[in-house]
Formats: sequence, C-alpha cells, structure tokens
Amino acid sequence: MKIDQLPPGARFQWRGRNYTKVGPMTAAADSGGVDFIPKHANLQPIPGEAPPAAPEEATAPPLDAARVKAAFEAYHRTALHVTDEAGRLTLESARVRFLAAIG
Repeated sequence: MKIDQLPPGARFQWRGRNYTKVGPMTAAADSGGVDFIPKHANLQPIPGEAPPAAPEEATAPPLDAARVKAAFEAYHRTALHVTDEAGRLTLESARVRFLAAIG
C-alpha cells in the first residue's frame, strides 16, 4: 500500500518501524518523531493488527429538482430584466432548452 491510499490515523510498517499517518505524506513513529513518507514507499500492515480501513468516499446529497428550478427561474427573471429585447429572445430560447434538458 502507498501513503496516499491511507486515511489519517492509519497504522502501518515501513523500514521495520511502526507508524501512524498524521498528514498527507507524514507519519509519526511509535518510537517518536515524525517522518516524511515518499509516495513510492511500499508500506506494510503491522503484524497482528487489522489492516487500515479504506477511506470512505464523500458523496454529495442529491439535488432537489424543485429548488434547482426555482433558483434557475429567479436567475432567469433577473437576466431578462437587465437585457434588451434581442437578448430576451435569446434568453427565453435558452431557458426552454435548459428546462427540456433537465426534464
């Protein structure tokens, strides 16, 4: 395993010493001190300890379609207010295409 694959707090062994990851490329040795761990370093699980848990992927909450449409319509009203007649026709055409695209 590689240092960038581990979450903060994960424990591993490198060059015969036990470490705990404390930063993106740093780890605290059980014997004291903090060391830079190169990305290319091959890290090993500590014998007798569970391997580090895989980091959870952050997922954004789903968008609320009604809120998105309401925000878009508010934006569209403002855009219509600040543009000339030719621009309003172009904006209205773009509005129709946008609403059709999002369903």
